[in-house]
Amino acid sequence: MSTLAGTGSLLRLALRRDRVKTPAWALGITFFVVVTASSFDQLYKTAAERAKFAASIAGNGTFKALYGPLHAATTGGFTAWRAAGSAALLAGLMSLLLVVRHTRADEEAGRSELVGAAAVGRHAPIAAALLAAAVANLLTALLITLGLTGLGLEAGGSLALGLATAGAGLVFAALAAVFAQVASTARAASGTTGLLLGLAFVVRMVGDSGSGTLSWISPTSWAQEIRSFGGDRWWALALPLAATVVLMPVAFALVSRRDHGQGLLASRPGPGSAPARLRSSFGLAWRLQRGAMLGWGAAFLVLGAVTGAIAKDIGNVFGDNPELTDVLRRLGGSSGLVDAYLAATLGLLALVAAGYMIQAVLRIRAEETSLRAESVLATGVSRWRWAGAHLACALLGVAVIMVAGGVGMALGHGLRIGDLGGQLPRLIEASLLQVPAAWVLGGLAFALAGLLPRLVAIAWVVFGVYFAMVELGESLNLPDWVLDVSPFRHAPQFPASDPKALPLLAMAAATLLLVLAGRFGLRRRDIM
Repeated sequence: MSTLAGTGSLLRLALRRDRVKTPAWALGITFFVVVTASSFDQLYKTAAERAKFAASIAGNGTFKALYGPLHAATTGGFTAWRAAGSAALLAGLMSLLLVVRHTRADEEAGRSELVGAAAVGRHAPIAAALLAAAVANLLTALLITLGLTGLGLEAGGSLALGLATAGAGLVFAALAAVFAQVASTARAASGTTGLLLGLAFVVRMVGDSGSGTLSWISPTSWAQEIRSFGGDRWWALALPLAATVVLMPVAFALVSRRDHGQGLLASRPGPGSAPARLRSSFGLAWRLQRGAMLGWGAAFLVLGAVTGAIAKDIGNVFGDNPELTDVLRRLGGSSGLVDAYLAATLGLLALVAAGYMIQAVLRIRAEETSLRAESVLATGVSRWRWAGAHLACALLGVAVIMVAGGVGMALGHGLRIGDLGGQLPRLIEASLLQVPAAWVLGGLAFALAGLLPRLVAIAWVVFGVYFAMVELGESLNLPDWVLDVSPFRHAPQFPASDPKALPLLAMAAATLLLVLAGRFGLRRRDIM
């Protein structure tokens, strides 16, 4: 029997399992790119305005480190400058999660062993996972190309940007396939590949802030080196393709050199006895949640520092554009443009933090479906103590990562203007004031986990709707009553404006009601 026997069947199975996730990822990445293009098209309508904006950012080292060099003073050039690196990161994240899900995670759950008992070759699962990742990335490339050409941008540059995004995704899909053989758990495989993804972004930043030579070793930089809409260097597509072709045989070779269900690096044996802190439901939940919280916190710290470092230059870069200035002030208040930018950025961080909270709260459902919750509930732990511990960790985690974002922003902005002592307390306060808005989505996720456990994906749908409202609500001229549905619309815009207690109390009350609804449902339904 061929080692690839059954690949087609496993590919169809993977595509069916991901029939919602893959299109959602592809549409989300495309949405980000297309919205970026549309924003630049609306903000800089004439050649003179585009040339002035290009000149203002050309000598700004912070913008160059954050987004890379600008290669063309056109709407397409601005889109590639702003979106190519971020789209490559998102495609890499999509790909690594997809490959680990269909390889190491399936082995960990015992599904691969069941499938392997049929006429399935040794290399079929990893081949199917890589093909599924290729389908996801090519779909993303197609949607980006269609979306940008639909806006009136040139087809060549649109295709180049789409393929650049897909190329970065394929590289990290192949990397994930390698580490899925090395690591013994899905969490370790995805965490290691994710760490390399973050490292690639940092290397690209360091390289672009200097001569640019160092950037060539970063896969996320290759998406920018293609220079979509700025010359379209098609030969640069050979870089991600070559890396993928080199990594794939490594992954296949490693499959044959390890035992099924085990990684090349064996897991370390645990301690002989558990520490006292694990004797409580909260201690166990904290142990399970802390890794993700620390990872998100580190990412928010870096993101806050990078965005804060730009704040001083906002007036120089955007001050002459009345439309963008008006947008920032609508998002952040009517005071200084810098404070409006800081408030608007913290609002966006809070929206991202809500994604973390949904993920953390839905760990309840993951523990239930994996049957680990059954072992906990077989002891004297009640359902509420078990689920409430995860909820408490999620509520606390949102506050922690938002403070990390506020501290990073204070460091980036405060050190640049020489006022770290003044900026640190007020930006920490501003970050904490955004937390109740994120709590509302966490409460919704908990209510769904208790009342409608099979429909918990609704929480992610609502998150996507809120994200679209924040990004497109103003440009689409949606009525206020529609925008007011989002809790982020009512979050205090400090430091641009003084906070009010009533919206905070209303969001806290809404969170409490949702939590009570989830508790009610959890007590009355069967545990899977």
